[in-house]
Amino acid sequence: MGFAHARMREGKAVILEHALLSIKPGQSAAFEAAMAEARPLIAASPGFRSISVRKSCETPDLYLLLVEWDDIASHRDGFRTSPRYEHWRALLHRFYDPMPIVGYFEGEP
Repeated sequence: MGFAHARMREGKAVILEHALLSIKPGQSAAFEAAMAEARPLIAASPGFRSISVRKSCETPDLYLLLVEWDDIASHRDGFRTSPRYEHWRALLHRFYDPMPIVGYFEGEP
């Protein structure tokens, strides 16, 4: 099959943003509550498709963030420059240690 068969939504290939979120020890419950509050902020962004936050089975206080976007610009130039992102940061960034590295991937192979 190969990489040419990216998953399509409304005629566009979907971009998958990923980040490993390392949460300060003992802060997982508070982080999960803050994430529940933060989800609508990102969901209101143009180009947003979906979000998934999964807790590690093996490492306490580690989460995988997956967000689907129409394109990278919807995240970088849209959400990250919006007032909603400032609120997102205020809710969530205090839990990270270290700050996560964000990466982008094309659709599904």
